[in-house]
Amino acid sequence: MATHEPADRWLTIPNALSVLRLLGVPLFLYLLLGPHADGWAVVVLVAAGLSDWLDGKIARWLDQMSRLGALLDPAADRLYILATLVAFVVRDIVPLWVVVVLVGREVVVGACLPVLRARGYGPFEVSYLGKGATFNLLYAFPILLLAQGTSTAAQIARPIAYAFMVWGGALYLWSGALYVYQFVLALRRRPGVAAA
Repeated sequence: MATHEPADRWLTIPNALSVLRLLGVPLFLYLLLGPHADGWAVVVLVAAGLSDWLDGKIARWLDQMSRLGALLDPAADRLYILATLVAFVVRDIVPLWVVVVLVGREVVVGACLPVLRARGYGPFEVSYLGKGATFNLLYAFPILLLAQGTSTAAQIARPIAYAFMVWGGALYLWSGALYVYQFVLALRRRPGVAAA
């Protein structure tokens, strides 16, 4: 868990990229659920994935890490994952139980945060495992869209998409379990220890 806070900056290049990524969520949903413009939806999703990678690199390269960025970046990731899963359930691309499991992980981890804050801790540090899970899921989603249909390309894309989805989902749940483990360890310590 984070025991220090990054700088309190608002106007940074990584924050601008995160805001643009957030603004892409409703466009992505419209393309998927309105005109079923899957090709354009894939373009938006790929752009979101690239900007996710880029904003982290720029933040470290230009030393532009900030509290706002620490909130915006994972929020954008989670919104894309949630929006994609909901749209995929509506369109019968993935089963409902997949969404329930992945959203359940978010609910459990999210419920830990107010308790940690009350005990003087910051939010969980973003782990490489969690980033790897997000990376796999954000790759799985556009490939799942490409896998729709009966073309040769769709048949080739299908096993690749499911492999990314299964591996990303497993990592996502494992990273959630590690966050819960950190939460339990924090509860065993005296309140406020990490706040120093």
